[in-house]
Amino acid sequence: MSDTQVILLQLLNTLVTIGVLVLASLGLAIIFGLMDVLNMAHGEFIMLGGYTVVVTSTWGVNPWVGAILAAGVVALVGVAVERGLLGRLSGRPLDALLLTWGLALILRMLIQVIFGAAPRTAVAPVVGAVSVFGTPFPLYKLCVLGLTIVVTIAVLLLFRYPTFGMKVRATLQDREMAACLGVKVRNVYTISFAIGSALAGFAGALLAPFISVNPNLGGTYLVNGFMTVIVGGLGSLIGTVGGSAVIGGAQGAIASFASSVYAQVIVLAIAIVVVRIRPQGIFTRR
Repeated sequence: MSDTQVILLQLLNTLVTIGVLVLASLGLAIIFGLMDVLNMAHGEFIMLGGYTVVVTSTWGVNPWVGAILAAGVVALVGVAVERGLLGRLSGRPLDALLLTWGLALILRMLIQVIFGAAPRTAVAPVVGAVSVFGTPFPLYKLCVLGLTIVVTIAVLLLFRYPTFGMKVRATLQDREMAACLGVKVRNVYTISFAIGSALAGFAGALLAPFISVNPNLGGTYLVNGFMTVIVGGLGSLIGTVGGSAVIGGAQGAIASFASSVYAQVIVLAIAIVVVRIRPQGIFTRR
């Protein structure tokens, strides 16, 4: 394989990493930006999506259908969490953080009891490779990249233009005034939390065929998600997309000549420097 092909292969893998990171981080950004809740269980929601696809695959369900089911299952979990737990802690962000941290521990241990600690994998819905400018690349990863682009655009449009998007922005700017104008703030919170959870579950489902799904899966993506949201800019979905490009692109570039551990450390250092220079995030105005 020539140097040009190696570079192209690395670039495509980095784009796939960025795409999945966007899906994982968008849900985190939606929940934190709207509700001021640092959802420490977000990584476990990604893990639940992965395990849902693993289970449905053993039942003979088409993996694409399994990915949709994963998004739905995790969305229902998100609704239960918001309605049953977080809704009682409105205006208490520290209590909400501790609650979601405890929930993350419970979900992790519950999955380990049910499925064991051994890693699982899911079957990819499509197999084989296609030639991209003469470089063979897995077809499934290309499908993942395309799906992440479509879903990301759909989410950005949903929170930008329809009536629901206007209600979300009104609630984000002044929840008391929005409530006075007839916006059902509690329903906006619940739907937004469900959408954020569904994105996490869908990201985990897409990841399952090419990573090992295990009870500790969520930790890595939670850290990357937080770094992405902070670097891109809190409360900005466009900023989250840009932050994903920065964090995912840096990880992909560094991992091409160093181990993944060194890549994680260097990316963390980059995030610290960015936050020190621009606390509001790279893609957010003052």
